[in-house]
Amino acid sequence: MKILGISAYYHDSAAALVIDGDIVAAAQEERFTRKKHDPAFPMKAIEFCLDFAGTSLADIDYVVFYDKPLLKFDRLIETYVTYAPVGFQSFIRAIPLWLKEKIAIRRQIRKALGPTKRPIVFIEHHESHAASAFFPSPFTESAILTVDGVGEWATASIGYGKGNRIEIKKVMNFPHSLGLLYSAFTYYCGFKVNSGEYKLMGLAPYGQPIYKDKILEHFVHINDDGSIWMDMSYFNYCQGLTMTSKRFHDLFGSPPRRAESALTQRDMDLAASVQAVTEIAMLKMCAHARDITGYRNLCLAGGVALNCVANGKILRSGEIDSLWIQPAAGDAGGALGSALFAWYQLLQKKRQPGNSDMQKASYLGPAYTTPDIRAALDGTNAVYEQIDEENNLLDRVARAIADGKVIGWFHGRMEFGPRALGARSIIGDARSTEMQSIMNRKIKFRESFRPFAPCVLIEDVSEYFDLDSESPYMLLVADVQKSHHRALNDDEQRIMADPDLRKRVNIARSDVPAITHVDYSARIQTVDPVRHGRYYRLIRRFKELTGCPIIINTSFNIRGEPIVNTPENAYNCFMKTDMDVLVLEDILIEKEKQPQLTELERQQYRAEFPLD
Repeated sequence: MKILGISAYYHDSAAALVIDGDIVAAAQEERFTRKKHDPAFPMKAIEFCLDFAGTSLADIDYVVFYDKPLLKFDRLIETYVTYAPVGFQSFIRAIPLWLKEKIAIRRQIRKALGPTKRPIVFIEHHESHAASAFFPSPFTESAILTVDGVGEWATASIGYGKGNRIEIKKVMNFPHSLGLLYSAFTYYCGFKVNSGEYKLMGLAPYGQPIYKDKILEHFVHINDDGSIWMDMSYFNYCQGLTMTSKRFHDLFGSPPRRAESALTQRDMDLAASVQAVTEIAMLKMCAHARDITGYRNLCLAGGVALNCVANGKILRSGEIDSLWIQPAAGDAGGALGSALFAWYQLLQKKRQPGNSDMQKASYLGPAYTTPDIRAALDGTNAVYEQIDEENNLLDRVARAIADGKVIGWFHGRMEFGPRALGARSIIGDARSTEMQSIMNRKIKFRESFRPFAPCVLIEDVSEYFDLDSESPYMLLVADVQKSHHRALNDDEQRIMADPDLRKRVNIARSDVPAITHVDYSARIQTVDPVRHGRYYRLIRRFKELTGCPIIINTSFNIRGEPIVNTPENAYNCFMKTDMDVLVLEDILIEKEKQPQLTELERQQYRAEFPLD
C-alpha cells in the first residue's frame, strides 16, 4: 500500500511517501528548486520520492493533502467581511490567487499527477500536524500539542494518540494565535515572517524581558489552559499586508526596524520579552494537555514546536515525563503527517512503536554514490582525491577540524526538516574562540549574533550539558554545565554591558565557546552510532584526537539559500565561501588545491543572497 502525502501552496511545500506504514522518503520542494521556502506544488519532491522507492504515480493507492482548502477559504472570506472595507488591498491580492489555484487543489493535484482514479483525501491542518508528531514517535500513548500560526481556523490544538488513532480534544482558533504573536514581533524587529522567527529566538538571550508585562497588559491575555486572547487593534494581519498596526508602533514609540539596520538593545529586549510570553503559554498548554488526556508523554508539532528554548524548558519543567517533537514540525511535516494519518487512522492499520522513534534520524531525502559525485565533479575543474578506507578519511577530517579548518560535510540521505543533522552540514571545532565569527562572516554571510549548535556524542551529553536525555533532532536547548564555564575578567564584563552586539558575541564563555550562547545555553544534537553512523564515528575520532566529544554544526548553505541537496550544490557553495575542506562521501576536496575564483565572482555570489 503506497500513500503519497503532500503539503503545498503556503510555504515549505513537501512530499512524503509511506509504504505499508514505513516512512520511505520525504523532502521539501525548496531543496530541488533552490527557492527557499518554496510554496509551489512539490512535483520535484514527489518525483524524488517515487524514484527513490522505484515506483510510479500509477502505483500510488492514496494521495493525501495536509489541510482542507475550502475550510481555509471560509476563514479568509469571513475575516475580510468582518474587517471590510478595511483590508481591501489585501483582499484583491489574495482572492485571485485563491480562485486560480488554491481553492481548486483537487484539480491542481489531478493536473499535476495525471489522469487517474486514485482517491485524493483531505485532512485538517492540525490533524496532519498531530499525526506527524504521534505516529512516528516511540510512544504507545501520548498527549499531543500542536501550535502554529494558523491552519484552516485552528491555531493550536490539544489531543491524544493511542495505538493507531489520534483524537483532537480542544482547539484555539484564529485570529488568536501564539505563532502569529511571535511572528508579529519577528516582523517588528526587522526579520522576515515565516523564516526569521528563529533569528528572534537567537537574539532573545542578548536582552532582558523588560516588556513582558507590557505585552501581557496590552497585547495578549494567557488563560490557565494556555489559550490566549489577543487585542487585535495592535495587529494588522487580519486585514492588511503587515503584521503590526500603528497602535503597536505607537506603544513602542517607533515603526518596525528596517531590515539590515543596526540592532538595538530594545530589539534584544523585545525578543526576550515575547520569548518569555511564549514560554509561559507553552508551559500552560503542556500542563493542560497532560491534565485533560491523563498522559505524561507529550508529542509536539507545528511551527512553534521549532522553538528549541521553549522545548527545553518544557522538558525540564516536570509537567511531563517524556517529550518527542516532529523534526519537520512546520508545514513540510504536514505531508508526512497526512500520509501516516491515512495509513493508521483511515485504513486502520496496526501500529507497533519500538524503543526508538520511526523517523529514521530524519534522513529521508536523496543520497548520492561516490560514482555520482565523481561524475558531477568531473564536469568542473575540481581537484579531488578519493579515500576508500573510512578510517583514513575520518582521520584526515578530524585532524583538519582540530587544526581550525571549516569542513563542508555531505554524507548519506539529506535531512527532512529545517535542521542540518550531519548529512548536509558545515562543521568545525567547538573549542575555537574564533569559529562562530568565522562561520557567520565568511561562510554563512549572516548576522554575527546567530549562535551555532553543538553535536555531541550521546554518551558524553550530560558531562557537558544540563541534559539527561537524547536530542537527536536538535530541538532542545539546555545550559552548558557550570564545570565548563569560563570566568569573565573585568574587561570582558564591561564588554558584556556594551550595547554593541558585535562586541559581546566574541566573548568566550566556556571551554567550548563556539557553541555557547551568551546565556550559556546551546541547541543540542546528540549523535549516536545507530542513527548517525559515519557522523558518529567522525566525532568519536575527533574526541580520540583532542579529548573533546563536541563539534560545531550548522546547515550547509548560506543565508537566503536552501540547504544543499546535490554534489553540484555543495561544490558551488564550497567554492564561493571560505570553507577549507569539502567531504562528499568518500571524496575529499581541499580549497587550497582548487582553481581560485576572482573576488568579483565571490562578491557576486554573496550578493545573490541578501539578508532575509
